[in-house]
Amino acid sequence: MNRLKETASSERPYERAVKYGTGTLTDAELIAVLLRTGTKGSDVIDLSNRILGLGLGKKQGINGILHHTYEEYLQCRGIGKVKAVQLLCIGELSRRMWRREISADSVSFDDPSACAGYYMEEMRHLEQEELRIAFLDTRHRLMCDQILTRGTVDSSVVSVREIMISSLKHMAVNVILIHNHPSGNPNPSDDDLKVTHQVNDAGKLVGIRLTDHIIIGDNTYYSFKEWGTL
Repeated sequence: MNRLKETASSERPYERAVKYGTGTLTDAELIAVLLRTGTKGSDVIDLSNRILGLGLGKKQGINGILHHTYEEYLQCRGIGKVKAVQLLCIGELSRRMWRREISADSVSFDDPSACAGYYMEEMRHLEQEELRIAFLDTRHRLMCDQILTRGTVDSSVVSVREIMISSLKHMAVNVILIHNHPSGNPNPSDDDLKVTHQVNDAGKLVGIRLTDHIIIGDNTYYSFKEWGTL
């Protein structure tokens, strides 16, 4: 098994990080420092480069850490159960740090860009559509959120009744729907439009206002409020 210590001291990513800072390391070297060991016939840098080569398009490279599953890691030569879990934890830490950074202060969703920014990094990397609802108070501050469905956002699947019940339980005055398009294109489908209007109409009957529906694309978003479709 090849370890970083087998590499010449001046070439070791760990020593260079200490001397020059972690910003001087490549993506592969950063992963190598965390994994520490390679495998028989392949050092840890080679293994790290194979990890970065997994997937295609936006699922490849450093962004792939937010995409790959446990099973996909195990299919990569040199990655066992321990390393697979380590890599999954790196991705989860990245997501949590982003959310904590965004929500360091009380989060207000009175502007569509604020809501889109809060969910962007977490939801734009999802492999399938996920519909969430954000429960807001009278000042549009986020109280909590909830995942409603996973899979295609279809009016036959989304339960407007359950949305209203959950909104009342959380004593929400305003709510926002948020879902993602794995294709990266945030433009609404016919089903997106149908679901939005169904929830909006139901909310009016019980005094809960649907203030927006945000569709997350690849680093872009569509707001029903901004486009005047709500």
